[in-house]
Amino acid sequence: MSEHTNNKKQQLPVIQNAELVAQSRLFKIEQLELEFSNGEQRTYERMKSSGRGAVMVVPIVSQDEFLLVSEYCAGTHSYELGFPKGLIDPGESPEQAANRELKEEIGFGAKRLVKLKTLSMAPSYFSSIMHIYIALDLYPESLVGDEPEPLEVVNWQWNNLEQLIDREDFTEARSVSALYLAKEKLTLIE
Repeated sequence: MSEHTNNKKQQLPVIQNAELVAQSRLFKIEQLELEFSNGEQRTYERMKSSGRGAVMVVPIVSQDEFLLVSEYCAGTHSYELGFPKGLIDPGESPEQAANRELKEEIGFGAKRLVKLKTLSMAPSYFSSIMHIYIALDLYPESLVGDEPEPLEVVNWQWNNLEQLIDREDFTEARSVSALYLAKEKLTLIE
């Protein structure tokens, strides 16, 4: 099977106008009037980015074990199992944010962070990005976070991945992606 390669660089549409059409405390919806390279014009809507980006961290306890958190998620009105995550604060690097989130959510810092990938979420509608890291050489250190209640920290064994994937409370696509990216990367760095 051959890979498809497109050597022709696509020309981005020209944004003729951008207007904020709705806003809540957390979200802003922007309407874009676009003109494509072939002259076609369209109106798109997207969630306007805060520009800060976010991080998600896979905390590695040992070659056999990693950590997850169980956290309330308003979008699904449920508790979901996933990896520590959060927004990058102004003036913070993604690595600093990753270490801060670890300390806030699981009570550990990391001596070593390895970047796995930068992911987007529904790029047709969102311009947000999330930097995914593995955290290695953990040490105990806690910071007060912004969570309304303490998060449950869950230890998980690498040899029980199928059980994790089958759980009804492990559904976030970014956490599932991070899990497989981390598993693949760990075989290369350990």
